[in-house]
Amino acid sequence: MNLEHVAGKDRGRVSLFALSTCIWCKKTKEFLSSLGVAFDFIYVDLLKGEERAEAIAEVKKYNPKLSFPTLVIGERCIVGLKEKEIREALSL
Repeated sequence: MNLEHVAGKDRGRVSLFALSTCIWCKKTKEFLSSLGVAFDFIYVDLLKGEERAEAIAEVKKYNPKLSFPTLVIGERCIVGLKEKEIREALSL
């Protein structure tokens, strides 16, 4: 599973699992970029076959409901665009 990297300040592992058609996923990605933190992201709906199954399994480990956006910061999972929680998890 190849996540795309967005350069920025290193705040540890920050991974965004998103859908390409989801407005909240887009807003979460924009919010992370505006904070200037480095993160990795992947559009799960654009994946195929085994790579898609792997991404879905990864999301389900943190978010059994498989809803998007799913943001993993360290071992903490934040579902949806929750700016305050994201800032707290990133120690900002």
